Amino acid sequence: MRAHHARAAKALDVRVEPGGEFWGWAGRTLGAPARTASGQSAWLRLVSAPEDKASGKLWDGALDAQHAFGDLDGHRPALLAVHDALEDGIAYRAELSARVDEPVLSGDPILRQDLDLPDSWWEALAGTLEKLSAASTDRVAVREQYMNRAIPEFVGIPAPAVTCWTTAHADLHWANLTASPLRLLDWEGWGQAPQGFDCATLYAYTLLQPNVAARVRAAFPILGSPVGLAAEATVCAQLLQTVSRGDNLVLEDRLRDWSEELRRR
Repeated sequence: MRAHHARAAKALDVRVEPGGEFWGWAGRTLGAPARTASGQSAWLRLVSAPEDKASGKLWDGALDAQHAFGDLDGHRPALLAVHDALEDGIAYRAELSARVDEPVLSGDPILRQDLDLPDSWWEALAGTLEKLSAASTDRVAVREQYMNRAIPEFVGIPAPAVTCWTTAHADLHWANLTASPLRLLDWEGWGQAPQGFDCATLYAYTLLQPNVAARVRAAFPILGSPVGLAAEATVCAQLLQTVSRGDNLVLEDRLRDWSEELRRR
């Protein structure tokens, strides 16, 4: 990965800055700060996959998002260039993006401390998600077949009917958000989902912080509404499924409380 990262930097004519190496899950991605030949701050991210899996939603997420949204009125780091390579049956894609120097709001998707964000931040997030939701795409983030299977199993209710499918970021948590200015990071998995899916996802990852969770609900009144039930049940099922696999255990009790609320509704 390091060798291919260095080759991609050379191919894209950028200089990788020392000391900022960042590895993704299971070593699948490697990112580092870089600087273009013109002096622009950038981020060079390399992702690898077996050649036969180097396609589809996750592989093309950042490139598709650039074509669909650009920098999303400054709330998404623009993709500057892409470089693909293949060696020994492994595909490598390097994505050069505008660098985000602001820290993310949490080092973990789960919010583990209180946050006091201004009303303007919440308004900016709501406006950005509204613009995103209206975009047209054939990408799919949530499949109805999954909902029909997982919601009864993990939430204990039949999958609610989806009254409206909209475009979602689909991984909206606190490690993918910055404060000032607001930026939404990690666009691998975006696509169509039940209306309110991003709001429900953010809410789920906020359950350990009741004050902020209440602020999420206030900012997104679709939560708790009949229209939002399908999205909430889907997100709750997804995270309870991760709990069953040994992940996100710290959220288990709060997720079970949420699933009980969904069953009452």
